[in-house]
Amino acid sequence: MPERNRARPRTSLTVLSALAFACASPAGSHALAADRTPSGGAAPAASSPVTGNATWFTGLGSPYGGCGLPQANLDSQDFVALNVFNTPHDYNGYPRPISASDAARMGIFANGQNCGRYVQVTIGDYCTGVNDGAPNQPFCRNGSWTADTYDGATLTMLVADSCADGNAWCRDDPYHLDLSQASLNRFVKNGAPVGDMYPNHWNNRHISWQFVPAPGYSGDIKIGFLQNAQVWWPVIAVSHLPNGIHGVQYYDGSSWRNATMDGDMGQAYVIAPTTTGGRDYRIRVVDASDALVGGGRVYSFSLPCASTCGPAYTPVSYTTASG
Repeated sequence: MPERNRARPRTSLTVLSALAFACASPAGSHALAADRTPSGGAAPAASSPVTGNATWFTGLGSPYGGCGLPQANLDSQDFVALNVFNTPHDYNGYPRPISASDAARMGIFANGQNCGRYVQVTIGDYCTGVNDGAPNQPFCRNGSWTADTYDGATLTMLVADSCADGNAWCRDDPYHLDLSQASLNRFVKNGAPVGDMYPNHWNNRHISWQFVPAPGYSGDIKIGFLQNAQVWWPVIAVSHLPNGIHGVQYYDGSSWRNATMDGDMGQAYVIAPTTTGGRDYRIRVVDASDALVGGGRVYSFSLPCASTCGPAYTPVSYTTASG
């Protein structure tokens, strides 16, 4: 039976320049821009288990997934994509990021605000009918949802991508998850991987899932410059997060300012140096609970590329100071 599979190329959704820095708004606290917060028709936050359909995709594409990181630089190779839109029976494309005036169309990807978080996924029932995600067609038509030996298998997975495709999965089911194909047989039940759920026992099963803390977290965040980063366009990705990311702030030499997200790639932000035209940066990070990471810990680092950064991701070392 048809199943969803994809590996889409990624490009940065915005092209910012030094002019953008003049438009940055000051942020003495950790307040966030209103158009980054889900509202209107957005699906609830899934802090408690929710049920949806699951599909699979082969990988993030290149150079980045929807959250702004190359697949090779993810903390986990068990990863998922969240729905960009919540537009039942409307399969059209719409501008991204979703504006505050269009918030009724916002899915649980929430303009990248759920990037870098973890979800615990539990396998549910198998569909015995046609479960192809065709527009304006029921899920599991001409069949029924049936429990089997795979029900109850679990896996904790990283939010790393976005699903904006024009099909019923990504538009009609607010709690649909797109799962990394390689992860399907790594789901664990009774202490062991299931091993053979895919392909013969898959058919886009039901799942339940919820957001959970980063499993076994230790260490600190990771920072890297993205491709084409330079003095006048210092775009970074922040990863290895204890509780997701809702924002980045940079110190411009006199005050803290909110950085601009790169499109809706929720872990990628355009910052500014401590002096105009400089190569030194100080940032702090706001997590998914709108709290400053490490109580306001300040991360200081420099642009490592002589001119323009060529690789998709160039990691940097940093020093820290208390907030």
